[in-house]
Amino acid sequence: MNKALTLLAAGVALAFASTAAQAGDTYNAVKKKGFVQCGINPGLPGFSLADSKGVWKGLDIDMCRAIAATVFGDASKFKVTPLTTQQRFTALQSGEVDVLTRNSTATIARDTTLGLMSTGTNYYDSQGVIVKKSLGVKSASELDGASVCVLQGTTTELNLADWFRSHKITYKPVVIETSEGGFRTFEAGRCDATTSDKSQLAALRASSSAPDDFVILPEDFSKEPLGPMVRQGDDEWFMVVRWTLNAMLEAEEYGITSKNVEQMLKSDNPNVQRILGVNGEMGKGLGVDNRWAYNIVKQVGNYGESFDRNVGKDSPLKLDRGLNAQWTKGGVMYAWPIR
Repeated sequence: MNKALTLLAAGVALAFASTAAQAGDTYNAVKKKGFVQCGINPGLPGFSLADSKGVWKGLDIDMCRAIAATVFGDASKFKVTPLTTQQRFTALQSGEVDVLTRNSTATIARDTTLGLMSTGTNYYDSQGVIVKKSLGVKSASELDGASVCVLQGTTTELNLADWFRSHKITYKPVVIETSEGGFRTFEAGRCDATTSDKSQLAALRASSSAPDDFVILPEDFSKEPLGPMVRQGDDEWFMVVRWTLNAMLEAEEYGITSKNVEQMLKSDNPNVQRILGVNGEMGKGLGVDNRWAYNIVKQVGNYGESFDRNVGKDSPLKLDRGLNAQWTKGGVMYAWPIR
């Protein structure tokens, strides 16, 4: 067994040992310490980025805030741990964070070999590539022999290799450590193109000094279902995170917003009544207040509100809803029923 495989085996063993030791403990530990610790990407506009006052904002930050609202009835009871791509899974395995609300792709390998579990998808993405318009390229198939900046140790790196191999064209990988670093390296001319999830490419382009100088090519290299991850072995905590996301989606589907939620408490729609805790005991099974979903919508908003202000029409990114639209409007966002 070579050194790399030895380290991998040790990492997996540590992961399962950690899972076994902490099985069932996360939810109680979160309630005891009084806040949720979320692992996040430290510099991804629209998803997780601190503003000039140090206030974290973004779609993934809202996910963290919503979990806090579910558990404590107070969306402010959270803390974040900025994590690089290389640090993220170890931080969750070791218990440094309670949940990853960081743009991480759900895959079978991560669910079956890391002792982790995906709880759902809060953004359907795909991997793409961005180039400078001055390169004169309209398709990724025209990049034969090009140098491409790519994050080391990610599904992105593997997808890139698969796509170029399947199209029988060559490329030269330029390995970098962070998405932001990759874009800066690309801007500086050290590579002809850079690849990542298209939402990240759009965010990085929007934050550049000359966004119109860049173009995201049309090809989709992969499916990238991004969403929260937790450790395996703590079903109660897993359900809290999963149903927090479902509540945000259900609220949008039934037209419950942060602005009308007080009025909606008087709705005679039985689905709305269950979501907001007017009738039934939907919170009891989660071990939270029956008004858990009301607290999410009141303080954070429904999924559509979070999407629009962070990455959608009300944000600098102005991304289309696309696959992230509700299933009733041509997308694939389909919440499990709260009943």
